[in-house]
Amino acid sequence: MFPSMADASGRTIGAEELAAVSRVLQSGMLSSVWGTEVRALEREMADRHGVSHAVAASSGTAALHLAVAAVAPDPGDEIITSPISDFGTVAPILAQNAVPVFADVDPYTGNLDPAAVAAAIGPRTRAILAVHLFGAAVDLRAVADAAGVPLIEDCAQAWLTRYPDGTLAGTAGAIGCFSLQQWKHITCGDGGLTITDDPVLARRMRLFADKGWPRDEARRHVSLGLNYRMTELAGAVARAQLAKLPGVLADRRRTAGRLVDALAGLPGLHLPADVDAHAWWLFPIVLDPPLTNHEVAGKLAAAGIPARAGYLQQPLHWAPALTEAPVYGNSRFPLTVPPADRLPTYGPGACPVAERLIEQTLLVIDWNERYTDAHVDEIAQAVRAAVAG
Repeated sequence: MFPSMADASGRTIGAEELAAVSRVLQSGMLSSVWGTEVRALEREMADRHGVSHAVAASSGTAALHLAVAAVAPDPGDEIITSPISDFGTVAPILAQNAVPVFADVDPYTGNLDPAAVAAAIGPRTRAILAVHLFGAAVDLRAVADAAGVPLIEDCAQAWLTRYPDGTLAGTAGAIGCFSLQQWKHITCGDGGLTITDDPVLARRMRLFADKGWPRDEARRHVSLGLNYRMTELAGAVARAQLAKLPGVLADRRRTAGRLVDALAGLPGLHLPADVDAHAWWLFPIVLDPPLTNHEVAGKLAAAGIPARAGYLQQPLHWAPALTEAPVYGNSRFPLTVPPADRLPTYGPGACPVAERLIEQTLLVIDWNERYTDAHVDEIAQAVRAAVAG
C-alpha cells in the first residue's frame, strides 16, 4: 500500500497539531478576528518567503479571489491563465466580473507557454494568473513586465518551488497564492494564504477577506468584501504544518530524485528536469507516441501504482461553466461583455497542446513525503514494465 494524503499514512499530522488544536480550544477564542493564531501564521508565512505581508483565507480558491479582487479588474477585463488547473483558478476571475482567457502550454511541463501568453495579451488584459503546475515554476515575469500588468502566482501545488535564479515561487509576481487543502503539501483541511510586498495590495486583500471592514478604524465598510476569514483552529493547525514544510519538501525531492534516476534514459519518457527546484505535488511524466497515457496508466493501476492519465478529464477551457452555462442569473455575463472581436475562444481546439497532454501524453503518479525507497523502486519497476509493451 502506498501512503495517501487521504489518511494519516500520508500526512504529517501528529502531536504538534493536536497541541495546537487543544491550545485554541482551551483559550475559548476560535475566531481570528480576536485571536492570535491566524495573525501568527501570517507573520510566519511572510517571514518564510521573505516578504512584508501575508493574508490568510478560508481556502486556496478564496486566496486566489483575494488576489484577483486586489488587482481590481473592471467588468469585462481579461485575465490570462492556464487551461490545466483546478477550476478554483478560474472561478475568482468570473466572480470579479472578469473574463478568463486561456493561453496554451508547454508540451513537456504543462505550464503556460510564455509565447502563447504574450500572444493572448490584448487591450483589456488586466493581469496574468500563472499556475505552477505539479510544483514546477513557470517564469512569466518578463511577459507581465512587458505588458505592464500584474502577475499573480497560483502556488497551490508549488510550496517552496524555486525559479532557476533561486527566487521562491510566490515572491516573483505582485501576489502569490497558496492552498492548505487536504491534498496539498501541508494542510489544515481547507485554507489559503496570499503573500505580497505591496502594502496597498495587502490591505485590499485583508479588507476583501473581512467584508470591507477596516478593523483598525471603526465599524464601517469601506469597500466590497466577503467573509473569507480563516478560523483560529485552522490557523493553529496550519502553523504546525508550516513548520514541517521544509522536511516535507526534502523528503519528496529525495524520493523523486530516486525515481528520476531510475527512469533516466528510458525511451519515450520525458521527466521534470530540476529535482531540487520542483515541489513534486505529483510526479508528472510526458509520453512520446506510440505510448498513450490511458494505456500506461491502466497498466500501472493494475499493478497497484497510484497513477492516472491526463490529470484532468478535460481542460478548463472545455468546462460547461464556460462554454454553455449561465454565469450570473440566466445571463452569460461577463463573458458577453468584450467587443465581438475579443470574445474568448473556449471549447475544443482553443489550446491544442493542453488538449493533447490531457488526452494522450500526460501521466501523473501520486507523490508523498512518506514514500520509502521500496515504494519508489516498485513504481520504477512498474513503469518500466508498462512502457516496454
